[in-house]
Amino acid sequence: MPFIADRLSAIKPSPTIAVTQKAAELKAKGVDVIGLGAGEPDFDTPDTIKAAAKAAIDRGETKYTAPAGTPALRQAIAQKFKRENGLDYTPDQITVGVGGKGVIFNAFMATLNPGDEVIVPAPYWVSYPDIALMFGGKPVFVPCPQEKNFKLQPEDLEKAITPATKWLVLNSPSNPTGAAYSWDELKALTDVLLRHPHVWIMTDDMYEHLVYDGFKFCTPAQVEPRLYDRTLTMNGVSKAYAMTGWRVGYAAGPIALIKAINTIQSQSVTHTSSISQAAAVEALNGPQDFIPKNAEIFKARRDMVVSLLNQCPGITCKTPEGAFYVYPSCAGLIGKKTPSGKVISNDTEFATALLEDQGVAVVQGAAFGLEPYFRISYATSTEALQKACERIRVFANSLT
Repeated sequence: MPFIADRLSAIKPSPTIAVTQKAAELKAKGVDVIGLGAGEPDFDTPDTIKAAAKAAIDRGETKYTAPAGTPALRQAIAQKFKRENGLDYTPDQITVGVGGKGVIFNAFMATLNPGDEVIVPAPYWVSYPDIALMFGGKPVFVPCPQEKNFKLQPEDLEKAITPATKWLVLNSPSNPTGAAYSWDELKALTDVLLRHPHVWIMTDDMYEHLVYDGFKFCTPAQVEPRLYDRTLTMNGVSKAYAMTGWRVGYAAGPIALIKAINTIQSQSVTHTSSISQAAAVEALNGPQDFIPKNAEIFKARRDMVVSLLNQCPGITCKTPEGAFYVYPSCAGLIGKKTPSGKVISNDTEFATALLEDQGVAVVQGAAFGLEPYFRISYATSTEALQKACERIRVFANSLT
């Protein structure tokens, strides 16, 4: 339509949201669908956090807040960074966004000029490249295949950097693969970045607390303090605290960047909900004992799903370090035919046929920039996961 801005031609709706909506539509029609596309915990928000939100309502904390977030929340975030990451930030170095996506949106709007390059390791969370494109940025994809454990290698980072590079986006643990960078792996990358002082680092640490098998989480500014002044360290309460719908993300960085982000927010969404912010204060300052308990449940689900998928012909699945996703390869099924005679030529056709034939909704690897794979979220019940994996096995066995 002629009145729609040209910039929208460069982006597409979120594929992960589309899969979730498709599964919901089929369920509403009575189809027996198991949705494994949603990236949100199936646990309820803890009662202490819900009580804090209700108390805030009763106190009348229902008015506008500062665009940067309430003083109480920014102070709680500063304390969290110090306590958990050894990073010193003052409240005026912190911004609170409408989810992590809101923080990324504001940061790219504040910094990208046409032609600025954003290095995005692939596979990647679906929104990074589209948000960059929206503001004239140029995503530069660096393939990180399974044989490299889905992780960016220092030599590949070095090759990707040009004079036009403005940002490196680093997500650990990763959506969609669950891969997480150790201290030594991050140090190898930060050593490269020290040689290129014009490159800024945006970390997406949203899955920080969902790591397994004794893995120790760390973040780039913690590993290499000399990068502190050009790192935007982003996190949020969505995943670890089961608060996806509350829409609270946050980030810390240099004051000039944070001020620019807050200026944008003041002219767009203004701020995230005052009630959500009060709940997030309790999340960060209150009891944390449920987090490792939930992580143990996720780990058990991960182990089960990896084991069951590796029993499916043509599918191989690596065991990830964190998050609540697996990213299995379906390379062994490409070129095979369904019972109806349709040839599966890529992972998108695999995901479509799996949904149509067995009622299992997964997200195709093409959405994340690395094929032929598919993403499964194991943030759902053990029973549903067992049933879904059995259906995947039946589907794989039906191909010829």
